[in-house]
Order: sequence, then C-alpha cells, then structure tokens
Amino acid sequence: MPVKNRFAELQDEITAWRRDLHENPEILFETHRTSAMVAEKLREFGCEEVVEGIGRTGVVGVIKGKSDASGKVIGLRADMDALPIHEETGVDYASKTPGAMHACGHDGHTAMLLGAAKYLSETRNFDGTVVVIFQPAEEGGGGGKEMCDDGMMDRWGVQEVYGMHNWPGYPVGEFAIRSGAFFAATDQFDITFTGRGGHAAKPQETVDSTVMAAQAVLALQTIASRNADPVHQIVVSVTSFETSSNAFNVIPERVRIKGTVRTMDKGIRDLAEQRIGEVCTGIAATFGGAVDVKYMRGYPVMVNHDDQTEFAAEVARGIAGDCEEAPLVMGGEDFAYMLEERPGAYILVGNGDTAAVHHPKYNFNDDAIPAGCSWWAEVVEKRMPAAN
Repeated sequence: MPVKNRFAELQDEITAWRRDLHENPEILFETHRTSAMVAEKLREFGCEEVVEGIGRTGVVGVIKGKSDASGKVIGLRADMDALPIHEETGVDYASKTPGAMHACGHDGHTAMLLGAAKYLSETRNFDGTVVVIFQPAEEGGGGGKEMCDDGMMDRWGVQEVYGMHNWPGYPVGEFAIRSGAFFAATDQFDITFTGRGGHAAKPQETVDSTVMAAQAVLALQTIASRNADPVHQIVVSVTSFETSSNAFNVIPERVRIKGTVRTMDKGIRDLAEQRIGEVCTGIAATFGGAVDVKYMRGYPVMVNHDDQTEFAAEVARGIAGDCEEAPLVMGGEDFAYMLEERPGAYILVGNGDTAAVHHPKYNFNDDAIPAGCSWWAEVVEKRMPAAN
C-alpha cells in the first residue's frame, strides 16, 4: 500500500497520541482535556491560527500552503468524543474513566488528523488553505451543527469539507465510499399510553395501557412493511417498554415506549412521523385510552456530493489501489450538517477484523494510521496542487 513515507516514520508518535486519548475518554461536549491537547499540538506544529471554543469545545486550526494563487480553502474534520460504555478490551492503555470509552474510534480519527496536520505544517506543499476541524459531541450531541451554527464555514471561508470514519470488517487501510445518501437520518419517539389502572383480577374495570402499548409495538412495524415504498430504506425500532407499576397483580395506569426511526429519504421521514402519530392515536381510541406522542428529529440524512465523492475515491485508489462502493448505513452521522453547508464527502477506512463500533471490546486499529493520514494529506495536495 503506497502510503506517504513520512507517516510510516510518524506512526509510533501518532499511535502514542491515539492511545493517550483512548486512555482518557471524554463524552459529548466535555472534551476539555482532548480539546486542549489538540490545540497545544496544532500550535506546536506551527498552524497560523488555532481557535478553541467553536461549537462549545471544538477546535479549529488553519494551515497555509506555500502559495495561495488558487484561493481554495478545504476543511478536514475529525470527531473527538467517546461513548458512555464500560471498556472490556483488556489493553494496557484502556480507559481510566469508569463508564466511558472510545468505542467508535474517534481517538483514532483525532490522532490521524493531527498526524496529517503535522505533515501539512511541515511541507506546505499545496496552493491554498487547510482548515482542520476537531469536533466534539458527534455521539448524539450534534456538535457538528453547533460548530456550523457558530459560523465556522463562513469565518474561515471553507469551500469543501471532508470526513473519515474507521470501519471494522474492511481490511486495514482499504477504503469505501458512496455518492448521495450514505448515513441515515436518526429520529426518536417517546410515546405514553394512559388508561385506567386497577386490579389484574378485574380487567373489565380497567383500560389496559399494557395492551395498548403492546399493540403499538407490533403495529409500528407496519410503517415499514405496509406504508413505505419497499425500495426506500426505513427502520422503526421500539427499544424501551416501561410500565408505571411493577406489581404482578396490577394493571398499570400508564405505559411508556421509546425508540428510534432511521430513514434515507425526506419523504419517508415525514411519512414515519405522521404514521407513528396516527397509529398510536388509533390504538388508544380503540381501547378507550389516551396517548401522548413525542417525535424528535435528530441528525439529517448524510449526503455525499458527487464530484467530491469521486475525487475522494480517486485519492483512496491512489493509496490503496482500490476503493469499494460502500453500503448504505442506517446509523447516523452529524457530519451531515457540514455537508448541508458545503459540498464534500465522507469516506470509510478499514479497521480490520475487530469488534464492531459501539461494542465494549472495540478498539481502533493503529495499523490504519498511515493510510488514514495519507488520505487526508493527499486530499489537500491533489485538490490544491502546489503552484509551479
């Protein structure tokens, strides 16, 4: 795999950064130590500008090329936050924070972008400006949106933006990407059925909220099987079922169910929200109860732009020899907000035969570092080639 020689030389140093981050995970916007470390290293590298506190705890660094005749500005983004999971890897650099771990590889993403920033600061072999973006709160906090809402794109004149994620199951250092809709919109629902509680031996005197909620769990699956066009992707999952009583002989007054909806299309997303309300209202009316439906929209569909996707794939092929067509992913990714503001692309880099992301035994594969760093650097050098 023809990676840049400099990253082979830097691999041990970048690995040490990554393992330090892994040992000290921080969740959502609480990336204070991580952000401080990132900012310190960017200043050490000689970035022209380093700004902290974008999107609460995000960090932005600016690196100028040898020339700026093109006037181009490219953003490169890595996420920094960990997950509220207790680590079970057994590695000697395992999390020192109980109940928190880097179970999605954001420690690797941050370390690789730092490695690329160091190289780009050393060489400056490009014509234009690089904006390196270190984002908090990807795991459900919408840190990407907060950074955009802080005016990041306009403040630094970002014209295109690129992101990367490691992917277990793909060979180490190989790449995959797709144009168009890539990662799903991620919505949540919180539904409470209210009936009339009573003694379980006298069900005729009650309005059974458990029966209503149980009917809803099954009926919500018909949104995918009977309402949505089969060629469109949709997942409706009920993930929590709570009653207001834990007694064996009591029919509860209330039952609360919660879950998630994943879609790849705005129309299907609208349909899901509409039908969840209609289905649950109908069930409550049928059994003589009441229902309160809350539907919360989360991350939008992440959509790769055609031109930038083909360019990202071309760069990947130059490093790994090939770039596969990635599958649709029903997980969410808040890089979607950045791609709504600027054209760009998001690529997957292989993590090898490891545990899946969000698993307590997952660990980022340090062997992927040279390929990931090389891709970042090549995106810059090929998109903004140095003036002769």
